[in-house]
Amino acid sequence: MAAFVAILICSNLIGAAKPAQFFEAELFGWTFGEFGAGILFFPLSYILGDVLTEVYGYARARRVVWAGFAAVLFMAFMSWVVVALPPAPGWEGQPAYEQVFGMTPRIVLASVMAFWAGEFANAFVMARMKVASGGAHLWQRTIGSTIVGQGVDSLIFYPLAFLGVWSTSQVATVLVTNYLLKVLWEAFLTPVTYRVVAMLKRAEGVDVYDAGTDFSPFSLRS
Repeated sequence: MAAFVAILICSNLIGAAKPAQFFEAELFGWTFGEFGAGILFFPLSYILGDVLTEVYGYARARRVVWAGFAAVLFMAFMSWVVVALPPAPGWEGQPAYEQVFGMTPRIVLASVMAFWAGEFANAFVMARMKVASGGAHLWQRTIGSTIVGQGVDSLIFYPLAFLGVWSTSQVATVLVTNYLLKVLWEAFLTPVTYRVVAMLKRAEGVDVYDAGTDFSPFSLRS
């Protein structure tokens, strides 16, 4: 849980607001290449979510998602308070501080909505596919759940966070590029996911199947 929450907060606070670019490519009239810097680390939260759901089940993943949701809300509140405090006389860093952290509340509002919907979609698909497949083909579950979860996340986050700040074409480009990179990132790290899942199942002696689970995000029952 600690790693999940730490990755979530750092991705929102440090990486989300900066567009980066390593390459540029054009396909069907779309120019690809720009991506949000937070993409380098934020997908790790989805991988951890996959591991939690696969090993411990949807109910445990649900509690962790709510913990992350609360942590990001507190981060947004703290950022707002700190930026709003009057600077000490002689300190010239306020404009730069506002430039870096001033967007954080809007980004975090978009992020918590996207994160909440995307993570629950990811966990739901992961859990239902495990039951349907009898626990076989883990790679299909991790990649399939990421395709759905990251799709929901990206479609909510980028328009809410950056329309009016970035151009519409830039928002669309970053959204599509980020989505594709997130899915590829998940696929690339599939061997790592396999090893972590196997290690935890052996160490914990747990392998939960969510047959009969209440999948409501608001349920307190297993």
